[in-house]
Amino acid sequence: MKKKIRKKSNLSNKEPTKDISKDDIKNKIPLATSRNLKKIKISNDVVFGTNQIPIIAGPNGVENFELMVKVAKQLKKNKIKIIRGHAYKPLTFPYRSKMYKESKSSGMDIMDEIKDNFNLKVVTEVTEIGYLDRITRTADILQIGSRNMQNLELLKEVSKTKFPIILKRHFGASLRDFLGAAEHILVEGNQNLILCERGVSIPHTHRPTSRFALDIQAIPALKEITKFPIISDPSHASFWAPWVPSLTYASIAAGCDGLIIETHPNPKKSSVDPLQPLDFKQFSNLIKMTRKLSKVFNKKIV
Repeated sequence: MKKKIRKKSNLSNKEPTKDISKDDIKNKIPLATSRNLKKIKISNDVVFGTNQIPIIAGPNGVENFELMVKVAKQLKKNKIKIIRGHAYKPLTFPYRSKMYKESKSSGMDIMDEIKDNFNLKVVTEVTEIGYLDRITRTADILQIGSRNMQNLELLKEVSKTKFPIILKRHFGASLRDFLGAAEHILVEGNQNLILCERGVSIPHTHRPTSRFALDIQAIPALKEITKFPIISDPSHASFWAPWVPSLTYASIAAGCDGLIIETHPNPKKSSVDPLQPLDFKQFSNLIKMTRKLSKVFNKKIV
């Protein structure tokens, strides 16, 4: 009886990703898919896109001066150089808790003092073009939140500042759409772009309070087609503090170029998203573990 000869499969990865074609790379997102390695310098000792893994840490919102001082001291203790705090902070629903207060310009005044007194770099979110003038007087890095990923006029105006920009992927966006939004920033002449994976919407998130799941695969997938730094936000993705360490370690193993970690001295009293921040002890333990893990991949936490 003759043996059946199995034919070789004709399957091959002819396109760069599931939804990005070679034509897209050539004609639609040529700047976002540039093969030139991008290094985004924030200071002499913090550069995204190198062997460093910068940590961006802090609470979601700028609640008050006392809170931000506590956070700044914690970051300095752990040798973290970038603090986050959003003074202009939109929420998913219009019904806000009594604890929540959108601090706006007064929040930026607080971040001014924190920046000067603790020698920290500041990341804050830009939600409207009208806020840009005040924000750029304080911030070192501008963040575009997931909801504004395709707010094209906002992307255009933020790009014109020439500030480093963190562009968060929308929770329903494909990588094609994500890089298409990035192209709108790059075409204005600003190459200081950092891409952020912050979780996608899926049917099952394994907890009733979690709305998203961190798309770990997006990190190596993006690295195949773009040379811009890719950072991960496990706090917003999981919406659940006990999962943040595991997702942080997974992000480092996947090759992320930075991390956004939410921390608060008393998460239960956080005015926004109290389930996701790490308390200070948890944060310190996480930083210790990430320093150990990063060495395995010849990386350095800063």
